[in-house]
Amino acid sequence: MSVVVLVVAPKNPVGEPRRRSLQSPEAPPPPPPPAATLSMRPLLARLFAPTYIAMGFSSSASPPSRRLAHLTRHLLLSSGELSSSVGAPAAAARPAYLAAPKGYAAVLVCLFEDPHGGDPRVILTKRAASLSSHSGEVSLPGGKVEEGDADATATALREAKEEIGLDPALVYIVTVLEPFLSKNGLHVTPVIGILSDKALFKPVLNESEVADIFDAPLEMFLKDDNRKTQEANWMGMNIPVQSFEYQSEDKTFVIWGLTAHILTRAAAVVLQREPSFVEFRPRYVNSPSGDTNETKR
Repeated sequence: MSVVVLVVAPKNPVGEPRRRSLQSPEAPPPPPPPAATLSMRPLLARLFAPTYIAMGFSSSASPPSRRLAHLTRHLLLSSGELSSSVGAPAAAARPAYLAAPKGYAAVLVCLFEDPHGGDPRVILTKRAASLSSHSGEVSLPGGKVEEGDADATATALREAKEEIGLDPALVYIVTVLEPFLSKNGLHVTPVIGILSDKALFKPVLNESEVADIFDAPLEMFLKDDNRKTQEANWMGMNIPVQSFEYQSEDKTFVIWGLTAHILTRAAAVVLQREPSFVEFRPRYVNSPSGDTNETKR
């Protein structure tokens, strides 16, 4: 039984939505996720509710893991063939110099279901104070691409394993977002994955890199609550950089800069709605002025 994914794009000039019917390929489907992933069925169904994306299937359709695999294939944003109508500018608006990065990195946006409310939460870390860059700041698990990494997903999963002891077998990758540009000229690719069973994850922190680990509700990055802006110099321009303050038990964490922007983008795609605030996106006129900017990740 084939699976049909309907992507509804913004309305065309004559007022009718453009529709594209995607049939499942003739090739065999990818292998199913680990058995534990099936327990996340309610969360997965809710994450991709038919606000912008609709799945049609009969009562005899493939099992949920297969349907998700086909949906994921068409949600991949790294190819540029599909982009959400929320949270990101059009590819044509990007300056040419973004096509020539100084390096590549990937971060894991690892989501799991809140046991109390069922809403998605995201795993975050606080970087060790001894690190030479971004010390003491909140970040997503991740790092630079290394030789042997097959793709951004492999990089993100490897780094998460090294930093916090997250077993890649517990994570089902849902989609990959378009890359962000860091202050050092790196293309940073966010990889969104579902933690199949939070109870199976026993964090083991690499103390040379990670000082703390916590989680926060994904939805908070679409709200104006506990959000502030401050000016920073980026690419030779003074721009407002957003930050979010989050209280976890007796600790207060500030998520800001690149990490905050990635999480706002990820939340917009996953929850399929715009943030309640306006994100500032500078108009790129001049080429970047080297690494003299002060924007932090």
